[in-house]
Amino acid sequence: MDKYQCMCGWIYDPEVGEPSQNIKPGTPFEALPDTFTCPQCGLGKNAFRKI
Repeated sequence: MDKYQCMCGWIYDPEVGEPSQNIKPGTPFEALPDTFTCPQCGLGKNAFRKI
């Protein structure tokens, strides 16, 4: 699965998920809810780019 990086530098790794937002490991970026925000800076999904 592809990793995505926020403009602030934080990386969403689908193998890890995002526990603070109840995103389970194995969740691809495309399946994240529209309300997902970067846990480091608070920007939304549109601030992320595939790396």
